[in-house]
Amino acid sequence: MKHSKQAFRIISGIILVITLVVTLSFVPTDSAGAAAGPRQMENLGRGVVAVRSGSNVFVSWRLLAPDPSGMGFNVYRSTAGGTAVKLNPSVLTGGTNYTDTTADFTRNNSYYVKPVVNGVEQTASASFTLTANPADEPCITIPLQKGGPIHFVWPGDFDGDHEYDYLVDRNTTNPQTLEAYKRDGTFLWSVNLGPNSSNQNNISPGSAAIDVGMWDGAAVYDLDGDGKAEVILKIANGVVFGDGTVWTNTSDTKQWLAVLDGMTGKLKAYCSIPQDYISVGPLACQLGIGYLNGTTPSIVAFMKNRNADGSFNAMICAYHYRGSNLVMDWKWLRGSQDCPDGHQMRIADVDGDGRDEICEIGFVLNGDGTLRYSLTSQNVGHGDRFYIGKLDKNRSGLQGYGIQQDNPYGLLEYYYDAGTGSMIWQHMTTPPAGDVGRGVIGDVDPRYSGYEVWSFYGIYNAPTNTQLTPADNEQSNPNNRPYPAFRLWWDGDILSESFNDNKIEKFDYSIGGDINNWDYSVKRVIRLLTTSDYHSAVHSDRHAPMFYGDIIGDWREEVIQTNSDYSELVIFTTDIPTDIRLYTLAQNPLYRSNMASKGYLESHLTDYYLGDGMDTPPTPNIYLTP
Repeated sequence: MKHSKQAFRIISGIILVITLVVTLSFVPTDSAGAAAGPRQMENLGRGVVAVRSGSNVFVSWRLLAPDPSGMGFNVYRSTAGGTAVKLNPSVLTGGTNYTDTTADFTRNNSYYVKPVVNGVEQTASASFTLTANPADEPCITIPLQKGGPIHFVWPGDFDGDHEYDYLVDRNTTNPQTLEAYKRDGTFLWSVNLGPNSSNQNNISPGSAAIDVGMWDGAAVYDLDGDGKAEVILKIANGVVFGDGTVWTNTSDTKQWLAVLDGMTGKLKAYCSIPQDYISVGPLACQLGIGYLNGTTPSIVAFMKNRNADGSFNAMICAYHYRGSNLVMDWKWLRGSQDCPDGHQMRIADVDGDGRDEICEIGFVLNGDGTLRYSLTSQNVGHGDRFYIGKLDKNRSGLQGYGIQQDNPYGLLEYYYDAGTGSMIWQHMTTPPAGDVGRGVIGDVDPRYSGYEVWSFYGIYNAPTNTQLTPADNEQSNPNNRPYPAFRLWWDGDILSESFNDNKIEKFDYSIGGDINNWDYSVKRVIRLLTTSDYHSAVHSDRHAPMFYGDIIGDWREEVIQTNSDYSELVIFTTDIPTDIRLYTLAQNPLYRSNMASKGYLESHLTDYYLGDGMDTPPTPNIYLTP
């Protein structure tokens, strides 16, 4: 009987593998024209994390998108390697976090969770160890090799253990480098971007330069669905890969898109970048990930270079990687089309058909590279910030909000239907308008349904265009309203907080006030955390975090910074309990796409309404990698 059971398990395993191979072999490999969904998505673990909070330990973990409704959890602690004990007296069915009030801080404490389905415990998660005598701080640290300043951090599961590892840049060194680390700080490899990364001009960078201005030139994602993330990189002559191989070419201007192995940094595949504008010079590059066919990820590259007269050439290309081949599916040249861009692209399913579109501040391309719409007919031009997400619970589809820079028609900011491009409202001033500079979105006032939007012209409830605070003026004080930087989900409620210049803050909507007789002396911003108080944490040269998003613990978001000498990552994670139960944001298709893009780093959004009065989010149409 024992041997029969073993044989059955072996045969079942073989059948499962064959099923997966057959299923994946029929997944379309082109970027358009295929049936949509389900989407390939990372098979994440529970992401257990524990931090000391006063005399307690705060533990949190992921609820996964495919988890059955009603799944509960038990929390276990092992002290100094001893037998683990269950901490919770009854199964936890609320928020996926727990406060341990009995830990002995003089010894190591390891935590893990076991899901409970229909009263039966399932397989234990991986554990997280809080080492003895931990500091009282809402963060964990990851050691790095010493080096120059870090501008960006990319998360990705390089080793296939179902948890995120990290790629970091050293973007101001000469030459620039990229370094890969496992989540415990184990150094994996580095890439030397060579002599063509020495020109770090933020408008016209060198052919191999990354992370200057809005041009990231790198991305991390599991492209082939094997459970391990690849690194996508723009390359040129002189780049040295993680295995020591050197990319050589007689031209210092010609460029390629490359896919590297996440564990070794070895080149796996490459494809030439189109040379339509090579006579002008190398192309600056911004990368993103989208499901243009609705099922498998495509690489989207937005590229520009500048003509002698100051005008720009713009090109967008889509690629797919399958079977060790990197193939360009299409390219779009802006040419003389009136399609204004900004500093960040959004890749989102704006029409609800399961396939992603490529969105810029003033236009949208369909997944096959055709123009869907342009907003120039509605006076939209270049601007620094725009957002696409579910900003209004009561309106169908997704909505967009953008700000403008030196708009000749006097347009300051606008709110629109992301699927059609139709305007819902616009805020104008006497032309020409100045540079609005910053704008952000978030549900910060539950007295009004939907998200609020704000720049320096006051906070507005977006669905109703109701002005809640006046525009900034010489009487404004920084504690009177939140700075329009980054929306963040951090504390225990469903409203949005913000990250700004090493501060996590919350808007106190309850104070209210007469907008026509505003009291500028009243403090309406509550400081929740000053990140620079811990490990001398610093922000990037753009006063932004190196990364932020939901990468460990429950659905609240983490902020990644470095210490002052760039020898460790400092990952801030909330220590505030909550009963709100949501699946990890990293398995929401729109949010995960936002996480993969950089440019001018902007706030991430979900494709469902996440705010006051929200409904239980629908399960996304995804399948998990093996």
